[in-house]
Amino acid sequence: MGNLFDRVTGDQDFVKKLGSYIPGFKGYIERQNRRAADKLLRETVADRFEELWKRTSALQTDLITQGGIAFLDDMEKAAIQLRTFIDKIRTATYGYSGFFDAVKINEDELAQLYAFDTAFFDMAEQIGRALDNVETTLSDEAGLPAAIRNLISLARQATDTFNRRYEVLTGSEEK
Repeated sequence: MGNLFDRVTGDQDFVKKLGSYIPGFKGYIERQNRRAADKLLRETVADRFEELWKRTSALQTDLITQGGIAFLDDMEKAAIQLRTFIDKIRTATYGYSGFFDAVKINEDELAQLYAFDTAFFDMAEQIGRALDNVETTLSDEAGLPAAIRNLISLARQATDTFNRRYEVLTGSEEK
């Protein structure tokens, strides 16, 4: 997470110099940098989940090829959950608000948002392993349903975690 913020702030010596002349300017730039870092972080999370969604779609094709059409609806549930999460995380409000923004975020809430966003990387790994398990059990009609249920559950957890992130950000539940 620190690397993202460092990446955003890396080439700003001229801005620091300007900030020394304008009272309050440094705090404004830091808030803007946090917003940019938050956006970069969320885009990275969305990209990782996009790869997982593509793997899920490829496994749906494999299911059809191997005659597992009976499991296609369940795999679609997992794909829909992943797509929903990706769409939500890509369009989420930035993690730090400006002076005139309707939603104000304090430092503690920002730390909570970053904790949620960091948890998404762990979830991506778990979903990747669940997809590995689905792929391994494609020809095992006894084990495949449990593997798919696990995948659906993990994908749903990502969306639920995003909704809790949204609650921290806005103080209300995501619709």
